[in-house]
Amino acid sequence: MILNLCGHDFHYECENLCRVFYPNDPVRLAYDADSKDALTSRMTETDGGFLLSAAWDGAYEEVFVPADVPQLHDEQELAASLAIYRLLAKRTGYTPPWGMLTGVRPSKLMISLMREYGEDGAIRYFTDRLLVQPDKASLAAAVAMQEDRILRTSKPDSFSLYLSVPFCPSRCSYCSFVSHSVNSPSAKKLVDPYVALLLREIAQCGAIAHELGLRLETVYIGGGTPTTLSAEQLSAVCGSLARHFPLQTAREFTVEAGRPDTITAEKLRALKDAGVTRISINPQTLNDDVLEHIGRRHTAADAIETYRLAREMGFDNINMDLIAGLETDTPHSFRRTLDGIFELSPENITVHTLALKRSSRMVAVDNARAQDGAAVAEMLADTQRLCTDGGYVPYYMYRQSRSVGNFENVGWCRPGTEGLYNVFMMEEVHTVLACGAGAVTKLREPHGKWIERIFNFKYPYEYISRFDELTSRKARIKTFYTEYGI
Repeated sequence: MILNLCGHDFHYECENLCRVFYPNDPVRLAYDADSKDALTSRMTETDGGFLLSAAWDGAYEEVFVPADVPQLHDEQELAASLAIYRLLAKRTGYTPPWGMLTGVRPSKLMISLMREYGEDGAIRYFTDRLLVQPDKASLAAAVAMQEDRILRTSKPDSFSLYLSVPFCPSRCSYCSFVSHSVNSPSAKKLVDPYVALLLREIAQCGAIAHELGLRLETVYIGGGTPTTLSAEQLSAVCGSLARHFPLQTAREFTVEAGRPDTITAEKLRALKDAGVTRISINPQTLNDDVLEHIGRRHTAADAIETYRLAREMGFDNINMDLIAGLETDTPHSFRRTLDGIFELSPENITVHTLALKRSSRMVAVDNARAQDGAAVAEMLADTQRLCTDGGYVPYYMYRQSRSVGNFENVGWCRPGTEGLYNVFMMEEVHTVLACGAGAVTKLREPHGKWIERIFNFKYPYEYISRFDELTSRKARIKTFYTEYGI
């Protein structure tokens, strides 16, 4: 579809709102174009204010904004979105669960509103102004209260550390991450030199953090699938972390063990010996036919056996990831997965909504289209009910573009077992130093809100061939803190 903007440039919210209603269609922006086929969003100055309108194919909606309203620019943007929302809701017959809210961090907005208006006022803002459905507004408020308690423990000198291991045993059909299958001969050749350079980058970042006097809060090793590395390589990486960072002061050390077909007793022992306090085992589903369809090379029984092995090895904080909306899955089969997960009783359960990413095999090769969100709504409702009844609380949340039904991803936990890194990273409350291919260092102004990013090269071969160039960028960490202080 064509989105034609006239008299304003609120392209971000307007474009994302169009994608909510038409997730399978590309949106092309135009400015002041003369096109009868376009959805035209227009701002016109009138007596006493501004008229924000949306017109498309004979349909028309308008919203008036007085000129003397506080935060005029924000109100104009909100009115432009409201006009488009009304027009598209009538045209499609669809009512998005998150209303006009298109941002990836609804709980971050909720925290801000709760501090200003209180819980009830913040929920009313979500439902009345942003048209969020009451159950989603209440969920955002519940998450915000958990997050706010965690965020207040972060200090100006706090930071978290992220390590990327961009290798997997195979590529899942829904995946859009930059990762390489270690079954490929070309990828296998990259693993050893990659790990060697990762150890060097860990040492460099550790020296910088020590020189600046930063305080390590959490460590997260993700990917990809970190457990595609051998037990010896995992020990080397964790050993380097212990040499260059004060892991004894970290409140959490998580490894995304991920795929059950990569996890062995030797690797779990290496992680346990290294002081890892939290791991994630991610079956995504406990239905074998769904696992086969998405390209997984393990069974539901493998996932259960791996979980039990981790328990036997002494891990007492385990997360399990699930995805609602996978192709061939149904509310009934998803409920079977939930029943199986609750029988295991992990400390954390993270439920993602399937996102149809353009670079995934599911979309790029199989030409998958977004499904009706009703089935996913049922899956998420079952999740919320069972988690609540089972003593879990929602502690972090984020949303992705092109997710089926425009739904959310939520982390559930037993009280006291929250994944702290997830909250710190998602809400961008303090600096995250990042090492490895595709990793992004986020420098957070200690006494303000400014965030600056330092990007590592995406692909392992680039990371290896241009490593010196990459490490030179990290000098910016010191100058950043010189400019903004601690």
